[in-house]
Amino acid sequence: MSDILLRDLDANGILRLTLNDSAKRNALSEAMLKALGDAFVQAGEDPAVRVIVLAANGPAFCSGHDLKEMTAGRSGADRGREYFTCVLTKCSSVMQGIVNCPKPVIAEVTGIATAAGCQLVASCDLAIAADTAQFSTPGVHIGLFCSTPMVALSRNVANKHAMEMLLTGDMTSASRAAEIGLVNRWVPQDQLREEVLTVARKIASKSSMTLATGKRAYYAQAEMPLAEAYDFASRVMVENMLARDAEEGIGAFIAKRAPQWQDA
Repeated sequence: MSDILLRDLDANGILRLTLNDSAKRNALSEAMLKALGDAFVQAGEDPAVRVIVLAANGPAFCSGHDLKEMTAGRSGADRGREYFTCVLTKCSSVMQGIVNCPKPVIAEVTGIATAAGCQLVASCDLAIAADTAQFSTPGVHIGLFCSTPMVALSRNVANKHAMEMLLTGDMTSASRAAEIGLVNRWVPQDQLREEVLTVARKIASKSSMTLATGKRAYYAQAEMPLAEAYDFASRVMVENMLARDAEEGIGAFIAKRAPQWQDA
């Protein structure tokens, strides 16, 4: 794992990925995008990983794209079209990789999460913020609408809240982010890590097969019309009922004992 992205797996199967490029405010440089993309693929395939926590070192969670790299990309004859396309495609792939990863992903947010950094938070399944955290999509300040962050943002908060963030570029406090649904909740900064671990341990105790089935189904049905979503979800439930862990879990509930998951 690259030094700009630290990896720590504990005995409960909780993988902590920590953005570790504080000198660049944990910007989504090409190197960071590659490290994140590889990390989520590897974690998704590792049976020892049950939950992923995405955290950051330094005063910023993530400041978005590395604008110095982006500016340098303008040097080509096409004024950067090919380079920008490549970087934004990589970034979109990382965000979709979080959604498509079979393991639940929790963002642990301290400091600022701006532009693609806000997108990173919005792409995670859950997000818990320190009271000092702030969020924004500030592209309009520099003539660049946050169009790709908009995709994740608009799938987390209601239209008018999303548009307010996108059109004004203003900072949103942790408490306001919780009100509009960008994060699950906020806690004092000195309590953040333990709060995240409490949630992560609770999720890690469940059947990983069940969690993967549910996460995949949740994002799939969210894009479907109502009748199609119910038909799809019913088929998922049938297959889930036939799984060993569902049989074990229901049997354990009836017998009033703790289930023994096979993750299958």
